Amino acid sequence: MISTLLVANRGEIACRIFRTCRALGIATVAVYSDADADALHVREADIAVRLPGAAPADTYLRGDLVVRAALAAGADAVHPGYGFLSENAGFARAVQDAGLVWVGPPVKAIELMASKTRAKELMAAAGVPLLAPVDPERATADDLPLLLKAAAGGGGRGMRVVRELADLPAEVTAATAEATAAFGDGEVFAEPYVERGRHVEVQVMADGHGGVWALGTRDCSLQRRHQKVVEETPAPGLDDGLRTRLHDAAVAAAQAVGYRGAGTVEFLLAADGRPYFLEMNTRLQVEHPVTEAVFGLDLVALQLRIAEGEPLPATAPPAPHGHAVEARLYAEDPARDWQPQTGALHTLQIPEEPGLRLDTGYTGGDTIGVHYDPMLAKVVAHAPTRAEAVRLLARALERARIHGPVTNRDLLVRSLRHPDFLAARLDTGFYDRHLDTLTPSPDEAASRLAALAAALADAAARQHGPGPGTVRLGAWRNISSQPRTKRYRAEPDGTEHEAAYRTTRTGPVPGTGERVVAAGPDRVTLETGGVTRHFDIAVHGDKVYVDTATGSYTFTALPRFADPTDRAEPGSLLAPMPGTVVRVADGLAAGAAVEAGQPLIWLEAMKMEHRILAPASGTLTALHAAPGLQVEVGALLAVVHDVQEEPKQ
Repeated sequence: MISTLLVANRGEIACRIFRTCRALGIATVAVYSDADADALHVREADIAVRLPGAAPADTYLRGDLVVRAALAAGADAVHPGYGFLSENAGFARAVQDAGLVWVGPPVKAIELMASKTRAKELMAAAGVPLLAPVDPERATADDLPLLLKAAAGGGGRGMRVVRELADLPAEVTAATAEATAAFGDGEVFAEPYVERGRHVEVQVMADGHGGVWALGTRDCSLQRRHQKVVEETPAPGLDDGLRTRLHDAAVAAAQAVGYRGAGTVEFLLAADGRPYFLEMNTRLQVEHPVTEAVFGLDLVALQLRIAEGEPLPATAPPAPHGHAVEARLYAEDPARDWQPQTGALHTLQIPEEPGLRLDTGYTGGDTIGVHYDPMLAKVVAHAPTRAEAVRLLARALERARIHGPVTNRDLLVRSLRHPDFLAARLDTGFYDRHLDTLTPSPDEAASRLAALAAALADAAARQHGPGPGTVRLGAWRNISSQPRTKRYRAEPDGTEHEAAYRTTRTGPVPGTGERVVAAGPDRVTLETGGVTRHFDIAVHGDKVYVDTATGSYTFTALPRFADPTDRAEPGSLLAPMPGTVVRVADGLAAGAAVEAGQPLIWLEAMKMEHRILAPASGTLTALHAAPGLQVEVGALLAVVHDVQEEPKQ
């Protein structure tokens, strides 16, 4: 039996595995990079071993260092989690060669499924339906649109949709480069891109005694950049015949490779209802909690049981109950091309209610760094029906207190309440069609009211000093005064508000007609239009966070007078986030002519690649970026002089 388990991973999945280990009486070992020295998974483990360095290539992707850490810590088993080395056959073999128990599938199964091209050949032989591959060098206009995919990886890395034949060579080059950087294997293949397809998958669990469970279907169609955002089980709208066909295909896939442990067989469901095999993930999935909720199982506990040589506890899985939905909370700005965000996470609080589950690798006070995936947490709701689960999850996210970098929380709430989602009209193009309506301009009146509450809380804090306290009526100075003002900039949209009020013997009086019921440093109650609203306020530096029953607001407190030197030169290209320059356009140098929208610089941050585009046609007058350069947010990368701004002679 396993007595001490090392998790070769970090963050949320490491914390989740440790939770099961504690319940089973198994001691835990964490590994950590220098960037993760104070991370939650390190604090929760019984023992932690440092992997010197910060970048994944130097730490979590170094299988030799991980195996050495397991031996040094006295572990007798290794769980890979997901991502990093979880589907690396060489790492699995190295773990076993070191005399450790590998909590994962057989090395041969990983090898067979590691390459999507080879996996498709194997699945075709097993009778699993799939899309026919297309040779990019022989593709014609009739083959379009095409989807380019990295043969050795997942998570959206190395994936490109090609709609114009002329774009195909450049996109193959870009996909190959990204696949090489992410997975060490530049093999890329192409297949027909199915418009408005659904991403449906089947969780399988297999033991070493011939038992295979198909644990229902999951719909993971809501995706951005080919990465999942919202997942649910059971996949809605599938008839019994289609569910049976998917289950049978998933079991056939597992049996074809002699599978053991937890795995997921993914399918693309075309608009006409025909399923096509996409890939088999030979690991635990990020979205496994929805399956656990509906089937009442602990999949990690089953993984450990199977790794110890035990069979599945029954010939058939337990009966499913209810519906579960999961939302991935990311530190990113959906309205700005999903840019990842970094910085201090001051508060992360999700309501604790029956049916809700939070899986996270962060707590308040942690820092979100630049080196890893921007996912902060997974919030899961389980209820008797889909409608109830969706309602519970949306409200929990709406009530959450998240203070720190910009997140996709508002997008998630709007997604869960969108008519197409509620009606289960799901496909992978959901965000392509609806992003504008899901990221609307803020309600200016509501934002202004929140800014007023922030100003009144600031005044109360100044009146009483730090600490709790509520100002009521005569606690304010007893003489009328000139209006007092406080300026705020709403984040991330940049709208500025000026909150004004007068102090009187009966309390503060806003200049916009609201009645102040109570005002304290942490909580303000206002009545407007006969409706009383509460505002909870938290201040961290120059940032003010205002939480209400129906929304949250972030402001930057502004000085009374703007700093005239706080300006960048026109045409400056600034780094939108901390990251590493991975590429500059060929031949790019000072003096080069550029076209509006032309990609100039490629920046990688938090497992995503971002293009910095020329803001206008003109001349590049300065270039400060070079491959390998690490930059902070706001760093000057280049300057483009707009030809339209040339003075007339």
